[in-house]
Amino acid sequence: MGTIVPLGPQDSGFDIAEPEIVSLTPAQIAAIKAANPPVSPWWVVLGQIVVGLLASILAWGFFGEAIAKSLACGVLAVVVPAALFARGLTSRFATANVGTAVMSFFIWELVKIVLTVGLLMAAHRWVAGLSWPAMLVGLVIAIKVYWLALAFRRQPKAGASECLTAKVTD
Repeated sequence: MGTIVPLGPQDSGFDIAEPEIVSLTPAQIAAIKAANPPVSPWWVVLGQIVVGLLASILAWGFFGEAIAKSLACGVLAVVVPAALFARGLTSRFATANVGTAVMSFFIWELVKIVLTVGLLMAAHRWVAGLSWPAMLVGLVIAIKVYWLALAFRRQPKAGASECLTAKVTD
């Protein structure tokens, strides 16, 4: 049996050397943080509550009490676990170091999922004549607030982006 002789480096782009990684200075890191302010999870929870209340009021006006209560159950199935998740992520234990932060994230995410499913399963006991489609609409409305939080996040401090481009080009 013969051997296949390698042809040598191919022109696939994988054989070229990786670019050199350059460390950032503390000033560059500060400029990046100033240009990208974080969104507090509590603002997201507050936004979910406000949007959920508005949707429930509109549902009450257009479709009646049973649909509004069903929609509110869907909103609560997102808001209550999200508030618990935000509390867990902003606790002192969760911010102790990177390892506990990652583990805390996964644990609180699991708690959030289990609580959401539990609230959805228990909703039919709370609301007589529960409308599952209305409850799922409330669930989707509250979940979509995460995207609104990204759209309406805090604006960077004045001059942060100019500082970043000046530092990176140096």
